[in-house]
Amino acid sequence: MLRKILSVGGFTLLSRMSGFVRDIVLAAVLGAGPMMDAFSVALRLPNHFRTIFGEGAFNQAYIPAYSRIRQQADQATATLFANRVFSLNLIVQIALLALALPFMPEIVRMLAPGFVNDPQRFELAVSLTRITFPYLLFITLVTLLSANLNAVDKFAAAAAAPILLNLSLIAALTVAFLFPSAAYAAAWGVAISGLLQWLLVAFAASRAGVAAAVTRPRLDINVKAFLKAFGPAVIGSAGVQIALFADTIIASLLPAGAYSALYYAGGLYQLPIGVIAIGVGTVLLPTMSRLIAAGDLSGSDKAQNRAVALTIVAAAPFAAAFLAIPELIVSALFERGRFDAAASQAAGAVLFAYAIGLPAIVLIRTQVSTFQARGDTTTPMIVSLCAIAANVGLKLLLWRDWGAPGLALATAAGAWINVVLLFVLGVRRRWARPDRHLWGLVVITLAGSVIAGLAARVLAPVLLTALASFPVQPRLVALAIAGLVAAGLYVPIVLGGLKAAGLLRLLR
Repeated sequence: MLRKILSVGGFTLLSRMSGFVRDIVLAAVLGAGPMMDAFSVALRLPNHFRTIFGEGAFNQAYIPAYSRIRQQADQATATLFANRVFSLNLIVQIALLALALPFMPEIVRMLAPGFVNDPQRFELAVSLTRITFPYLLFITLVTLLSANLNAVDKFAAAAAAPILLNLSLIAALTVAFLFPSAAYAAAWGVAISGLLQWLLVAFAASRAGVAAAVTRPRLDINVKAFLKAFGPAVIGSAGVQIALFADTIIASLLPAGAYSALYYAGGLYQLPIGVIAIGVGTVLLPTMSRLIAAGDLSGSDKAQNRAVALTIVAAAPFAAAFLAIPELIVSALFERGRFDAAASQAAGAVLFAYAIGLPAIVLIRTQVSTFQARGDTTTPMIVSLCAIAANVGLKLLLWRDWGAPGLALATAAGAWINVVLLFVLGVRRRWARPDRHLWGLVVITLAGSVIAGLAARVLAPVLLTALASFPVQPRLVALAIAGLVAAGLYVPIVLGGLKAAGLLRLLR
């Protein structure tokens, strides 16, 4: 299991690192003003729908069903099921695209109402979103093929596909002079990347013998069971997107630059989510589904406890860094070109607020798997909707006084409500059996994180002063040194503490 997680996490890390390069280029070329705000909306809208109908809801319902059919029937039956679901998905996405393109001004007006008062920014957002929206069609097809690959323990291609988004965007920005503006270049980079990702995953699925083909859709018993589970999963995923839609709507009412602060801080915040939470969740759900289908409940419990332990130990240093030195992280990575010190300060404040909820965010996938692996998508849906209600309510309370950081803080609170409710319900149903030694691991990890974070916090201003006249990227050098010192404290404290307490077995 650890090898598979490292495989997914390794490719996801490459994706996030290339994403950093992408965001650095975006910051230098587009800055943090109206043009970047318009592009952020154009990128966010197809991603909202992708998460509702694609990755989140689809995987929750599809992977357990596909794994069960392969386990209890045969590969031919599983392939027929995959083809029918693939064809239904294709029909829905083409219809959605046909409806969205002509009504894009109304969609942007509804989701970014603050842009209406800025006609130039509004028209740019509409034009860019028309270019990026077809990305949704390709990426939902990528999702199904990725799920097929994951079900047969092939994780590399699906984990590597997002790298193509970043490379395509960077390549487009390098030839921005060929487009009306750099924002148009970035939008076309997004659209082209969807096609490239589909080609990569389709090739991998074909080699693995799990490719999907267009066939006549038919609502047989397996497809009906999938749709029955998919409905609650869509509602649950839509609930998460409601909170993000609220961010989109409210941020449009804030001064120019609010979208940009959320975008750049969100990119940093998504690093541990992508590398750890998605890596663990991608491997854990099919693993638990397969073990439960085979009747091995003890093995399923051990897999979940190992995933929780790995998630906590891997995510804690990110949370500590984002809480201790958020502004230094943002300025070191992005402050160049059109991205100035004020933009660093704004994005740093948002990153700090996001970090409060980071431990909860990365653990949600491990707790949702408790239910999804048993075919229960209704409970996570209800829990998600409760958490989203609290999230949106807090956004409405905080946005006027706290601005973009208030939106991020509400997201953090919603994540904690979500993960706590899932954990409590899983334990009460006896579907989740947490190892009693996990609390010891939490205490040791927390101690290491606090010490490492305090060291970085104290060291950062000293380094910035000492390196003020350094000829090459003094802020980046200061960040690298502070990070190395903090890591040099965290790793021996946590691993040494776990070894002394006899808890290293939780990570194996």
